[in-house]
This record gives sequence, C-alpha cells and structure tokens, in this order.
Amino acid sequence: MTTIVERLTPRQRSYAAAAAIAVVSVAAGYGLATMGRDSARSEPASGCSKVLYWYDPMVPAQHFDKPGKSPMGMEMIARCAGGSAEADGVRIDPALVQNFGVRTVKAEYGVLEPETTVTGSIAYNARQVAIVQPRAGGFVQRTYGRAPQDLVTQGAPIADLLVPEWGGAQREYLAVARTGDQALTSAARERMRLLGMSDGLISSVSRNGRLQATITVTAPVSGAITSLAVRPGMTVSAGQTLAEISGLNPIWLEAAVPEINAGDVRVGQPVGATLTAYPSERFAGRIIAILPSAQADSRTITARIELPNPGLRLRPGMFAQVSLQPARREALLIPSEAVIRTGRRTLVMVMQGKRGYRPAEVRTGREANGKSEILAGLAAGEAVVTSGQFLIDSEASLAGLDVRPIDEVPASGVERAAKQQSDKSPNFNSTGTILAIRPGSVTLDMAALPALKWPKMQMAFAAKNQAQLSGFKSGDRVTFNFTDDAHGPHLVSIAKALR
Repeated sequence: MTTIVERLTPRQRSYAAAAAIAVVSVAAGYGLATMGRDSARSEPASGCSKVLYWYDPMVPAQHFDKPGKSPMGMEMIARCAGGSAEADGVRIDPALVQNFGVRTVKAEYGVLEPETTVTGSIAYNARQVAIVQPRAGGFVQRTYGRAPQDLVTQGAPIADLLVPEWGGAQREYLAVARTGDQALTSAARERMRLLGMSDGLISSVSRNGRLQATITVTAPVSGAITSLAVRPGMTVSAGQTLAEISGLNPIWLEAAVPEINAGDVRVGQPVGATLTAYPSERFAGRIIAILPSAQADSRTITARIELPNPGLRLRPGMFAQVSLQPARREALLIPSEAVIRTGRRTLVMVMQGKRGYRPAEVRTGREANGKSEILAGLAAGEAVVTSGQFLIDSEASLAGLDVRPIDEVPASGVERAAKQQSDKSPNFNSTGTILAIRPGSVTLDMAALPALKWPKMQMAFAAKNQAQLSGFKSGDRVTFNFTDDAHGPHLVSIAKALR
C-alpha cells in the first residue's frame, strides 16, 4: 500500500521536511525559554523583606498586588524593595548555569598596549633644504653635467661663473697695494669683499698677484638636487636661485594616522617601520611633529617621523607600514567577549551574590589582545559574565530589570580608581649624551631601553624646572631616571656619568 509520503513529489517532500524542522525549532526554543523562566523564578523573593509588586515576565510593565497567574497564564514574579544585591538581579538555576557554560571573570587593573599599524611614505627632510645662490652676477661657463635628482656631497661643484666686475676690482687692488698706501689698500680690499669675493679668494689674489674672475658655486650640504635652474651660457644675477638641495639623512616618514587613533600619538614617541623595499628589516625612528591639519578626504592626521638613513637606502616615495605603540598606562580591563553592544549603549552582565546577575551600562575605551578598557560603569573586582551573557540578558529583559546606570559604581571601585590615578608611573633608568638644553627640556642621545622596547635614539625630556639642568652643557655624558606617561617623558633625576 502506497503511503502519503511516497505519493508526494520531491518538491512537496522538501516543503514538508522544512516545516517539520521549523516546528521542532519553535518547540525547542519555547522549552528553553520556559526552562530559563522557571529557573529565574525558582527563588523569586529570596531575601525579600518587602515585595513592591508582582509582574508578568512577558509584560514587565504590568504590575499586580498579589501573586498568582497573570492574564496571559504566566506565573508572576515578585519585585523586591531594597534587600540584598541579589534581589535586584535575575537569578539563574545552578544546573542551567552549568549546562550553558556561564563563566565569569573579575575586572582587574592591567596595562593595555594596543599596537596600531598605519601606512606612510618616505619624504624629503624639509629641514635640511639648502638654496644654492651666487654671491655675484656673471656668466655661466660650466655646470658639471648636473641634473635634477642627482645625489651630491657637500662641497661638490654646481657651476662655474665668470664675474667681469671681479677682474677690474682685483686689478685696482693690486695697483693700490704696490703703492704702499695702507688706507687705499684697505678700501680696495673692502670693495672686493662687497662685490662678493670671499676672504680666501682675496688673500689668494693678494698673495699670488693673479686675477681670479671665475667663481665655482658648490653644494653647501649633501643630498639630492630637487631643483636645478642653471645652464651653460646663461646670465645670472647675485642672489638668484641656481639649485635646491634636500638632505637625505635623517629622512622623514610621513604616516597617515586615523582620527580615532589621534590620541595614541605624541611627539617623541618611538615607532617601528617596515618598508616594502626591505621586508625583512625593521627601521626604528621617533615622531618629531604632528601636523596641525587633518586630511578631509581620508580623515587622517599626519605624523612626521624621523628615520636614520646613513646608507641613503631610504628614498622619497617609498611605501611603509608604521607600528605605533601608545604610552603605557594602567586601565581597568575585562575580556572583550563580555561586552554587549546594543547600538544605543554598551552593557555587561555583572554578577551579584552567588546566582544573581544584573545588566550594567559601561563606557569602553581602547581594545587589544582580547581585552577592553573600561572607562566608567564598573569597579575593580566586580565579576562580569563572559559566556552565556546573552541568555542572562534576555532573562533580565523579561524580568523587567533596570540597567545599572553608568555612574552607579560601588564605593570600593571609586576608591580604587582614585588610587590608580594617584599612583606614579613606573620609573626607568638610562644613559646618554646631552645634545641640547632648552628652557624646560633637554634633548638626549640615549641608549636603547629594552624595558620600553625603545631603540637607541634622540629624544627630548621635560625637566621639573630649569634648576634641574643647571651645571650641564651639550656633550655631557649623563645617567638619568625618568617617567613616561600620556604627556611624554619627564626627568626625575639627572647626573653626570663617571668617566
């Protein structure tokens, strides 16, 4: 005999299977919710000295004066007045806690050091730009085959200029010098100096008696020729720009930092960079400036980083990945999985007593390594639910529990936070050489500091007062103790190192 199932088409069989699965799912969900509500009602008024009202867990806003069945057929739950902390929270049966793997972790103070990676590119060091200008006007005789982007060293020739005025002034000087009149000789010498001749050139003419009307313009610094405006045969005037030379050591790395991470960067902060050209190497540098304007299209700020470039391997335009480490600071931390984000606010489920739970609103900060920083709404030592919190949150919503306000923190937590604020930052010892002393600060060429993962570098340290730097000068070898907080490194003590 053919059964009903056998007479169904394949599509009708699929529809029937889907309907059966849906019925089973609804039944399982209803059973789970009923079990949760039953366990939440297991001891509804334990510890209650006074019951304010009774309510239907399905309609928490509807209140009744006595227990019993609600109009919807649900067993009503008591709302306690005052009482213990447990009475204000939803209660979960121990068996259900074990079945659903509900786990709790205490909020504790610790150091959160998230490392942010941003992109950047190598740029010319604009603080080492030199303008090449002649001291006198003349005719260009030779340019030594220079071209834009050529690398030159300090003292390298850029162009030879023939200055006709120099020839006449030198002849006059030699003629006056032969008369022995010192006043006229000094006047002629001063005239040559005003025409742009160097003291060395004037001494050479006086000593050799030969005219030198040609001057060689040289590079004042080592670097790359970023602009060249001189060609053989052209006429130039005194002070005309012939070339611009940009230094390449140290070189700049300009990193694009998202606005959300703007608080994690500061001048003097050490950074690490990895370049696409050299993927196996890590270059250490420090932030020397944070540009005042943000990029409107990318919503980023620019952090200017100085990198040593002794071999001139780092070239402008190269792409880099930059690792930023914010200042070390202690914060109240909980596992990130304990945080419930509803869209309007951020909650955690706080354990109250042995089996009581209550939702609490919190304000979170940074997040890294599976930990979230709690800025407000939670006290150190409070236990938060890290697994199964959504089940408890659903039960709390059904029970009509109020969310604990963000400013309602136990007194012990407030005292702990105040104590942490008053605690001093850890101190560190190092050695270095004084490079410059300025009002309120000293710049040191300091040794590497493994405790902070700092490479050997140059850094400015704020001083307590100018008297702390009295008796020191550039070049002194010193030992010093300092703290490093969100406002930067501060000297605690400094002394000259024993030779």
